[in-house]
Amino acid sequence: MEETTIGLTQTARIPQQRGEQLLDSAVRYAEERHWDVFPGTWLEAVEGAERCSCGDTACPLPGAHPVRPDWENLATGSAVGARRLWSAQPRASILLPTGRAFDALEVPESAGFLALARLERMNLPLGPVTCTPDRRMLFFVLPGAAVKAPHLVRTLGWMPSTIDLVARGEGHYVAAPPTRIGGHGAVQWARRPTPANRWLPDADDLISPLAYACGREAAAERTRRGPGR
Repeated sequence: MEETTIGLTQTARIPQQRGEQLLDSAVRYAEERHWDVFPGTWLEAVEGAERCSCGDTACPLPGAHPVRPDWENLATGSAVGARRLWSAQPRASILLPTGRAFDALEVPESAGFLALARLERMNLPLGPVTCTPDRRMLFFVLPGAAVKAPHLVRTLGWMPSTIDLVARGEGHYVAAPPTRIGGHGAVQWARRPTPANRWLPDADDLISPLAYACGREAAAERTRRGPGR
């Protein structure tokens, strides 16, 4: 699967998210990875600015959230179904429901790259990994991770509430490349889907490096804030 690259934003005009890229990517995710996909909102040009198609000027995820509350019923694992959905709205973001083919472990980008380097040195199995424009990284793992992640973190000596590690499972979703989020940029692959990572790792294999990296990030943040803050 080819990695999508996004051009630089120009101040004179709003960059366009090519509908054919979104449609083709959604079809590939369904056809090649057997991931369920569903279309979300999209970005529209309004008075020289990018705004979410939902119409909320304060939308926290402009162009990258479900269109309606029953979004889980829209998800399809069919390439034909994906082509039909994105043909109806070519600019729609690509959203992937978690808790089905995979769960996702989400961490700050700095912690994610630290953990990624450690995982590679240890030659541990890795699945696809995304980077988001708001500097987050999501590691795709086997379903069930969201349920057991808090327990795994505790067994490592961390309190889940003290480190920035979020597990997304049933009832949640992630945005997939080349979805753009507001004017911030696009979701991109840090480790793109390939035949080599078709079989996803278990959360047990990744949780220690991820929790350690998040713990270091939390400690560094406390140091920056200083005592009493």
